Amino acid sequence: MKLKPLADRVVLKQKEAEERTKSGIYLASSAQEKPELYEVVEVGPGGMVDGNEVKMTVKAGETVLVGKYSGTKVKVDEEELTIVKQSDILAIVE
Repeated sequence: MKLKPLADRVVLKQKEAEERTKSGIYLASSAQEKPELYEVVEVGPGGMVDGNEVKMTVKAGETVLVGKYSGTKVKVDEEELTIVKQSDILAIVE
């Protein structure tokens, strides 16, 4: 199944958590902090949202930074994805 976001929505896939610290110590999965970095999977078309024209500025494949509690988590074909509004994206990571 494939998700096609509507309006100003963006489908994201969370990046993997770091398994080792900078000093080389391996972390147990329960100790790994989930990053707020996501890969953009799919982008909606933009358009009129609440009476305002929204132009989509993110593209599929980009890495973005999203607030910790933003979006809606969904599971599609055993893959966890997050759907957010473009305005919930804080920055594009280069």
